[in-house]
Amino acid sequence: PVVLWTDPGGYDAYRAHRHFEPDEWRPSDALYDSPVRFGSFRRKLPEGIAETVRTSGWTLPLLQQCVDQFVYHYDVCGTSRRCFKVLHDIRGLSVHFMLDVDGTIYQTLDVKERAWHAGAANNRSVGIEIANIGAYGDDERAILDEWYDRDPNGRTRITFPASLGETGVRTPGFVARPSRNEPITGVIQGRRLTQYDLTDEQYDSLIKLTATLCRVLPKLTPQAPRDADGRVRDHVFSPDELDAYSGLLGHWHVSKSKVDPGPAFDWERVLRGVRRLRHGK
Repeated sequence: PVVLWTDPGGYDAYRAHRHFEPDEWRPSDALYDSPVRFGSFRRKLPEGIAETVRTSGWTLPLLQQCVDQFVYHYDVCGTSRRCFKVLHDIRGLSVHFMLDVDGTIYQTLDVKERAWHAGAANNRSVGIEIANIGAYGDDERAILDEWYDRDPNGRTRITFPASLGETGVRTPGFVARPSRNEPITGVIQGRRLTQYDLTDEQYDSLIKLTATLCRVLPKLTPQAPRDADGRVRDHVFSPDELDAYSGLLGHWHVSKSKVDPGPAFDWERVLRGVRRLRHGK
C-alpha cells in the first residue's frame, strides 16, 4: 500500500510545524532555524529549465530531464513513524518516501521537491528511508540483539524495544522478519559491519516503487554502481563520478561518512525484480 501525505495517517513534510507536537513549529535539533524542511527549487538546473521552473513551476517533462538518481537509505529508527519524527520534528530534514517493515510506502513530498536527504545528490535525486535499525561493528552488536530475537521455531523476528512506544505499523498483528534468517556481514567504506536483512514485504514494495520511478523518470536507469569486477561498489563516489552517474544509489555512494543501506541490502534482488517488472513479467 502507498499512503500519501494527504491521506489519513500519512506523514506530511509540507507542514511548517512538528507532526507529533503541532503547537511547535521549530525542529528541536535542526541545523537551520527554519520551519521549512525541503527546497521547492532544485539547484544547478540548465538555465532554460531553471527560468521556466522559477516562473511557471515544474511539469513532468521538465522533471524527467532533471531527476536521474534514486538514493536508498536505512533509517536507523526501525519504523517509519519514528523516522518521520526524527527527520521532521527533530532534525528539520525530509525525504520523498519512507518504507515501513510491513511494506507500507509513505510518500511525504511530491517528487518534484528537493528533499533534504542526501547532500550532494539532492538536486537530481529522489530518496527513500527504509525502516531498518542499521549496520554495526562488532563492538555495537548489542543494538542488534535488542532489536532481533528467535521465535520457538528458530526464525528471526524484529522485537520492537519498549522504549520505542507506539510502532505505527499499519498491518494489524504483523510480525516483521528479515528475509534471511542470519545477520549479514560485509565491508562498506572500509568498515566491517553486520546487519539484518529487510523484510520480504519491504523488498516487494521497494521493487515496485523503483520500477515505477524508472518508468516515470526515464533517465533513472535500473542499475547500481559497480567496481571493475562487476560487484556493487562498496565506497563513496568522487564528486565527478557522482555527477556522471545516473541510476540507483546507496547513501554510502554519496557521502563518505554513510554506510546505508548496509551490507545486508540485496541489490541483485532489487535489480532483478525491477527488470522483471519493466519487461512485463
